[in-house]
Amino acid sequence: MSEDFSSAPPALVEMIRRELLDSYDEELEQELEDKRLETIDGVPGAHGELDRRFYFRELLRLQHELVRLQDWVQHEKLRVVVIFEGRDSAGKGGVIKRITQRLNPRVCRVAALPAPNERERTQWYFQRYVSHLPAAGEIVLFDRSWYNRAGVERVMGFCTEADVEEFFRSVPEFERMLVRSGIILLKYWFSITDEEQALRFNMRIMDPLKQWKLSPMDVESRRRWEDYTRAKEDMLARTHIPEAPWWVVEAVDKKRARLNCISHLLGQIPYGEVEHPPVHLPERVRHADYLRAPIPDEMHVPDRY
Repeated sequence: MSEDFSSAPPALVEMIRRELLDSYDEELEQELEDKRLETIDGVPGAHGELDRRFYFRELLRLQHELVRLQDWVQHEKLRVVVIFEGRDSAGKGGVIKRITQRLNPRVCRVAALPAPNERERTQWYFQRYVSHLPAAGEIVLFDRSWYNRAGVERVMGFCTEADVEEFFRSVPEFERMLVRSGIILLKYWFSITDEEQALRFNMRIMDPLKQWKLSPMDVESRRRWEDYTRAKEDMLARTHIPEAPWWVVEAVDKKRARLNCISHLLGQIPYGEVEHPPVHLPERVRHADYLRAPIPDEMHVPDRY
């Protein structure tokens, strides 16, 4: 239950209002960043955009529902795994940012594993992913997952075709085992067109703040577009199972993709309201013999703004 501020001093109410507005600025900054990418060097957006007010209103509404879902997951001790897959620059990171933006990082965390090291390459393929699975009351978002084997590893020749075939034999049973154990498993594929990926890559090349996102592997993936397409089609056909189906997000329009994905995710996990006891701040304890020690001037960060 929220604190009642009807009797609070106007100055306190104004401070709280400013803090709330500041918390929303993070989303505004991300929106301005997207806008800058779409217009940099005179390159216009590739499609009609959602009304900005509608987008923000819906995003905040969905984020409020995500907080309610988070409370339910904690209360019911659920274990949730959400997999985000797709081509480079398909928008996986953008939707993950919006999902986690207002959630507790101790409840909802992101697993984005680097390339396996020498030791991990000798382990059972799924072993390094298992350690990131959720405990009771946790949500884990996989920014890429064990499906690396069916995508980049296969296309780039980092594994053999025998490895790929073993993966396709194993992954349905692995996921059925996860579901039988009580884990809620959701799998999203973010789909963009050849033209849209080319546009996004070119915008990153032109933007000095985004160039770090383009690795040599990403650049090579442009040349192998059709190889990735064949690998994706094979993956979806062979791992789309009733216990853990794939859901395809049309992601050419980033804002619609974010809203559609979050809305769909919320619809896959039945959740209710969790009652919280009212929160009241206690009076601060004051000690007459306490004097605050001064902080030396050289320890202060300069006020440049």
